[in-house]
Amino acid sequence: MVEVKTRVRGLPVFLLLAFGLAWLGMIGTWASGFSLVNPLVQLPFAFAPAIAAFVVRRWVTGEGFADAGLRLRLRAAWPQYLVAWLGPVLLVGATALVAVAFGARLAPLDGFGGLPGWALVAVLLLVVPLLTPIYWGEEFGWTAYLRQRVFVGRPVAATLTTGLVWAVWHYPLAFVGYIEFEHVWWGLAVWTVSFVCQEVLLSWLRVRSASVWPASLAHAGNNMVLSLLVGVLLADVGVTAVTVLMTVPMAVVACWVLATGRLRP
Repeated sequence: MVEVKTRVRGLPVFLLLAFGLAWLGMIGTWASGFSLVNPLVQLPFAFAPAIAAFVVRRWVTGEGFADAGLRLRLRAAWPQYLVAWLGPVLLVGATALVAVAFGARLAPLDGFGGLPGWALVAVLLLVVPLLTPIYWGEEFGWTAYLRQRVFVGRPVAATLTTGLVWAVWHYPLAFVGYIEFEHVWWGLAVWTVSFVCQEVLLSWLRVRSASVWPASLAHAGNNMVLSLLVGVLLADVGVTAVTVLMTVPMAVVACWVLATGRLRP
């Protein structure tokens, strides 16, 4: 009981820092005239969850980093790394099938960035591992800290709550030019469902690998492979509709993870 109280005690400070640093960074950057689409501009607030988790673990609760999953565990967790690396490509294919089923027309991948389609996919797959440390900035905070501190002993509730918090953390981006939904409140609702589904998949990787790094790799793949390639394929489809189509296959996999109890340690 004492350990649980210690772990939970840092939550208010973690949330205050994670949201405060990020939201001030997002709004301040936008107010200064910088584009938040620029990855370099995103870096300062992208690490806000990691900074918050570090501060709380080190100075607020003093609980340390034993359960943070910082070890790579490449030999033991190679199946999770493989899923994290190639899974986004499979989700691109699944999203394309869903889009065609609903009557959408797919644009060719050839020519984007001056590359043939196969080369574009290959380059992105090579880039994703290099960018994984950047996306660790969020996963160290959300999946490796928050998820283990809310609803202790109830992995499904903890995962869904973390996904909801993670979604809300992104909300200012819908008002500062990062993503422009046609109808912002409908867009945010769909976006929220998407984040919750993603968190289920990321948590599954975290639990099964006992490391934060496969989740960080999958997060990088979600942004650099899934979102980018689907955006190219569905260039003529509205942002909200694209988000819905992209969420459908993720939701199917997330439901499978939940239904089969794969979030249990």
